[in-house]
Amino acid sequence: MARKPFIAGNWKMNMTVASGTKLIADLKPLVKEAKCDVCLCVPAILIPAMVKAAKGSKIKIGAENLHWAASGAYTGEISAEMLKDYGVKYVIIGHSERRQYFGENNDTVNMRTLTALKNELTPIVCIGETLTERTNGETENVLTRQLEFGLHGVEDVKQIVIAYEPVWAIGTGQTATDEQAQETIKFIRKKLSKMFGVKEANRVRILYGGSMNAGNCKGLMAQPDIDGGLIGGASLKLDFAKIVNYEK
Repeated sequence: MARKPFIAGNWKMNMTVASGTKLIADLKPLVKEAKCDVCLCVPAILIPAMVKAAKGSKIKIGAENLHWAASGAYTGEISAEMLKDYGVKYVIIGHSERRQYFGENNDTVNMRTLTALKNELTPIVCIGETLTERTNGETENVLTRQLEFGLHGVEDVKQIVIAYEPVWAIGTGQTATDEQAQETIKFIRKKLSKMFGVKEANRVRILYGGSMNAGNCKGLMAQPDIDGGLIGGASLKLDFAKIVNYEK
């Protein structure tokens, strides 16, 4: 079974209602013939307006995080039910910036992932190594820990999207070569095969999330194990459409 490509944007802490609405309005005609799934993950406060802006288009709106609790005294957090209220289908979990700045770890990634699945949201689970870890030859060990702990208790892995984001390539302009990205993502799929079986692993979409842009997306997307991209800076401008239409 062929895996449908998936291009997801991550706006991070950027855009306003006005600028986001304009960008989506400009993107809609450019991606109307997209052959891949398209999603923009936006700040929680923008979700209602962006869902409205994207209505009737190929663009789905996702969230950048969720809490594992259904409700409670978690000031500043957002629940799965709140996201579902606005028709959100995708949610980023465990992004390296969440791990670096906000104490996210493999255990909290696991709790958030299980909560997303329980609520019929598709988690985009981020994994990746730092430059020091790569230099020290620790890439495979780091990714193994992140997969084993982060996906513990997951029953249907094909409901998950994995985003491999080499931390050293996020927001730096550096990008793994096509071959580096393919080699690492091939390892991830091999590890998923050991955890869930070959058939299930081959149905999991694995994205590359390290500074993919309009200039390098075609080579990355040509790799057999790369099924799409988690796009940061390039998702804030019309170049995002060029990535979505990488086949043209």
